[in-house]
Amino acid sequence: MSQSDEKGLLYGLNDRIGPLPAFCAALQHVLASVVGIITPPLIIGSVLGLQAWIPYLISMSLLVSGLGTFLQARRFMGIGAGMICLQGTSFAFLGVILSGGLMVKARGGSPEEIMAMIFGCNLVAAMIPMLISRCIAPLRKVLTPVVTGTVITLIGISLIKVSITDWAGGHNASDFGAPGNLALGALTLLVIIVLNRSQNRWTRLVAVVAGIAAGCIAAALTGHLTLKPMGDTPWLVLPELFRFGFAFDWTIFIPIALVSVIAVIEAVGDLTANCMLSQQPIEGEAFERRMQGGIFADGISCLLAAVFSAFPNTTFAQNNGVIQMTGVASRYVGMVIGVMLVLLGMFPAIGTMLQQIPPPVLGGATIVMFGSVVAAGIRVMTQTPLGRREMLIVAVSFGIGLGVEAVPDVLKQFPTLISNLFGHAVTTGGMLAIILNVVLPSERNEAVAAKTAEESH
Repeated sequence: MSQSDEKGLLYGLNDRIGPLPAFCAALQHVLASVVGIITPPLIIGSVLGLQAWIPYLISMSLLVSGLGTFLQARRFMGIGAGMICLQGTSFAFLGVILSGGLMVKARGGSPEEIMAMIFGCNLVAAMIPMLISRCIAPLRKVLTPVVTGTVITLIGISLIKVSITDWAGGHNASDFGAPGNLALGALTLLVIIVLNRSQNRWTRLVAVVAGIAAGCIAAALTGHLTLKPMGDTPWLVLPELFRFGFAFDWTIFIPIALVSVIAVIEAVGDLTANCMLSQQPIEGEAFERRMQGGIFADGISCLLAAVFSAFPNTTFAQNNGVIQMTGVASRYVGMVIGVMLVLLGMFPAIGTMLQQIPPPVLGGATIVMFGSVVAAGIRVMTQTPLGRREMLIVAVSFGIGLGVEAVPDVLKQFPTLISNLFGHAVTTGGMLAIILNVVLPSERNEAVAAKTAEESH
């Protein structure tokens, strides 16, 4: 038995892996993330009236995600984390991009002018994570295990909401919550759990794919799988540099820049969880170098997204759950994932076929992955003893962060910028955790202050 086996991994970070197991492991990452990658361009295109360009935007989102994922895994010249860090279209930017696009549209801007402005502002904002990556060492004093663990846990909890929605039938489904939908998700989850607990390496490796396959077969037999026609989906799409030109506006850029900073905080949490699941150190010089390369690569991914007409990227959290489930942390799998996503972007017909998977099946498959993200966050959080101060930070961050997401109307009297920035558990809870960690004195400092005061008397 290899060292990786003893620690719960089938393949460690630098273990080379054969083509077939690499493909199986990579496919599970792609299935877990493809919907998350293509949903933001679908929403943005629909709201801003860019329907004619949606297929191209989706293709470029997949292609850029592949390029960024490959760079993260390859770690070229110190750029990249050197791990399976799947890059995907960030939901965090959705609100500010829609606000900016609607602003241009209100001025009478054409779809091309709207996209020129969005991608131009995104191009400049891509420099922010690159600059922040140069300051990782001082940031580590602020982003303690309690803070990063809180952020990771909040990310996982937010993702679980998406998973449960899919399990019940998907957003706005006419049969939402139907017993048939819940049964499909439960079957998928049950197959994954049973296969994951197997002692056979191959069985565990294909657990997620097998679960999804079982769910799809059951859906087909019960009439829940309806294959949609391919329509006018092109078989090949080639990228173009700055297809819509370049424009810039400070009033649109500033909100995007603020979200870029928040996205870095999320990325730090995701990368920390990835290090832990890949059995790499989560402190020290090696960790700081890995974090620096990962955040810088996030910026490169956002830069590529702006150049190729896609929306800002970030490191996806759900793929940490796939690492946990499959036991495969090999960065060589990350390179395979990157190639697969590039192919999906260039050959959109393949991606269209993957979108045929029923939402309840995806929900059943992703619930355990997203739950693993929550578990990873708790594990990071408890790396250090949780004293009275730490418990207060966690309690306030969780309480207000989850409260704002559960009751979004609490911010409806504020400007749109504020509600977009702080209407999510991760941003509100994460910012609160950082502020409280800086403001609240440590118990050690309190003890020193009390002793000094006692001696002065």
